[in-house]
Amino acid sequence: MSNIIYIGYEFKVDPLQPGVEILIAELGYAGFESFVETEKGVTAYIQKEEWHGNILDDIQILKSEEFKITFEFDEIEQTNWNAEWEKNFNPIVVDSACAVRAPFHDKFDTQYDIIIEPKMSFGTGHHETTHMMIQHILKNDFEGKSVLDMGCGTGVLAILTELKGAKPIDAVDYDNWCYLNSIENVERNNCKHITVIEGDASVLVEKKYDVIIANINRNILMQDMGTYISCLNKGGMLFLSGFYNDDIPMIKAECENHLLKFEEKFERNNWVALKFLN
Repeated sequence: MSNIIYIGYEFKVDPLQPGVEILIAELGYAGFESFVETEKGVTAYIQKEEWHGNILDDIQILKSEEFKITFEFDEIEQTNWNAEWEKNFNPIVVDSACAVRAPFHDKFDTQYDIIIEPKMSFGTGHHETTHMMIQHILKNDFEGKSVLDMGCGTGVLAILTELKGAKPIDAVDYDNWCYLNSIENVERNNCKHITVIEGDASVLVEKKYDVIIANINRNILMQDMGTYISCLNKGGMLFLSGFYNDDIPMIKAECENHLLKFEEKFERNNWVALKFLN
């Protein structure tokens, strides 16, 4: 992977919130795969082979009069990402129970301590959706339950479910970088029951789980919801995030159409994470 070239966009956003969250969500739909929030906005990365000159044409927030957004972009060789993350990745603690930190951070006195080397993958716990999914996992029983972490990113959610007693666990991501990074992080946290799989919903044929976690953008959730639910055991739990409060009616209707029952919602900065029961 050392020869992969990235295009890096440096966005300045005013006002910062919710501008940065909206911008990240829209850039994610457009194919950008990693983001580093800055004091003035966000830096976004996309592989050069996925980039084209009109990549920002469908980014609606750039046309909004509510936000002033300027940007510069340049070609970046994939070098020294660890140093970049060391500068930008601060540890977090969720609900005083779960710490997510990099190898170079000191250990926290928490019940669950997760070490993540995020590199270019999504899922350090900093983004609202990952933070809320961690909250859901902390609040629910995972002992002895089979789990699917769909769109696993760094593997942080799968790792936490194993720490809470889940097994076996499948962590799935279509992005090769996330697949390789999840394998590294699973090994780094001495997990024994997680299988990392490279692929999309098509790899789920004939699989069954007690719990499914999917922190993915709304469009993919809606597209693959039927597949996820077909893999969920009776009495199982489905946790969904990666979308906004305004998207809830659409997501809820699709789940209820498959006879799932809405159970609980967490919300942070207009992002939401929902729990459903089968």
